[in-house]
Amino acid sequence: MAATQRIAVGAMVAAACAASLAGCAGDATAVRPGAPGPEQGAPAPGSVFRPIGDGSTAYTGAQPHLPRPERLSPGQKPPQFVVFSWDGAGEDSQRLFSHFREVAKENNATMTYFLSGVYLLPEEKRDLYKPPQHSAGLSDIGFNDERGITDTLEQLRLAWLEGNEIGTHFNGHFCGPDGGVGTWSVDEWKSEIDQAKRFVKSWRSNTGMRGEDPLPFDYDKELIGARTPCLEGRKNFVKAARDLGFRYDSSGVNDQVWPKKKEGLWDLSMQLVPFPGHTYEQLTMDYNFMVGQSGTQTQGDPDKFDYWGDQMRDGLLKGFYRAYDGNRAPLVIGNHFESWNGGTYMRAVEEVVKEVCTKPEVRCVSFRQLVDWLDAQDPRTLARLRSLEVGEAPRQGWASFLSGSPAPAPKGVPGAPAVQR
Repeated sequence: MAATQRIAVGAMVAAACAASLAGCAGDATAVRPGAPGPEQGAPAPGSVFRPIGDGSTAYTGAQPHLPRPERLSPGQKPPQFVVFSWDGAGEDSQRLFSHFREVAKENNATMTYFLSGVYLLPEEKRDLYKPPQHSAGLSDIGFNDERGITDTLEQLRLAWLEGNEIGTHFNGHFCGPDGGVGTWSVDEWKSEIDQAKRFVKSWRSNTGMRGEDPLPFDYDKELIGARTPCLEGRKNFVKAARDLGFRYDSSGVNDQVWPKKKEGLWDLSMQLVPFPGHTYEQLTMDYNFMVGQSGTQTQGDPDKFDYWGDQMRDGLLKGFYRAYDGNRAPLVIGNHFESWNGGTYMRAVEEVVKEVCTKPEVRCVSFRQLVDWLDAQDPRTLARLRSLEVGEAPRQGWASFLSGSPAPAPKGVPGAPAVQR
């Protein structure tokens, strides 16, 4: 991470602290022109600084750049939401976390980063992790070193201050029948979630790093959703998540239709989109496109890298335009910070961000922003939206479809009022 960025984050946190001690409102983070401010009654960002626990995290006021959700007016066409989300988000030598943060900023987008808790746990403290159905200290994705933890913390701070969401991808990423998350009970899921939170809230004690700034949010309140490893174990996870106050889950597979709540959580599953060159559709995730192209071999035929990347990009774009010109269902895309098949999927995702996020009526948002918007809508409006099939636009137009009553038919067509002479 560049020294200038590190200084900038420190200045933001320090400004918040100074404002708190002085008892006056600071201005640690600038708000984008036209962006709504914090919710009424919520402290402005930087106006408070309240360390939590050992100081690994701190409450610093309302999150910057988090727009207020607005209810659709009768007859108003819904925006096209697109969610780019990242499983197991962490910063390593590839610098993909920091890269896509910049891509998002340049294209008027915010994203969701599903942090793996063990990415903030040093290797020498691995025995602090007690995974369900496994011995203490085991993890299928390993742990981290001081440099990796420092770099990941830097990105998490910056991401949140820029309006992005920090979710969770839990810890050890266990898949399959032998102790995988698909076999876990509700109580075992609760233990896993508790540990994921704890590693975020106590990285300072676990690492001994006292010179790093805290994460500028209360993770108990920030954490409202997740995606399970390998999309397994959803049934019991949702029960545990509901009990713990989560608001959404993104662990399923769905068609491109408007979401609804299941078990008290918004079902924000990834979706099936066209797979160019195939008769079947593919899930909106880099890993699934890879498996459909090179199997589980993460570095296949280099001569096909460009073609495979174009295939994913074009499939995601076909899915986007199918919704944008059709039912306007939110498009949910999942990714990993990986250079599979020469990084072709990272290139594909970046090209999609650049094409779609600056279009009129498109909002590239985090899951938090999407569920805030969904919760603000008239339930009758959402029910109408859910009646639209994949790619189906309202036949009589959006004004009629979402109005309180059907719009009058134009004069001169069947069913129109007779012309008065």
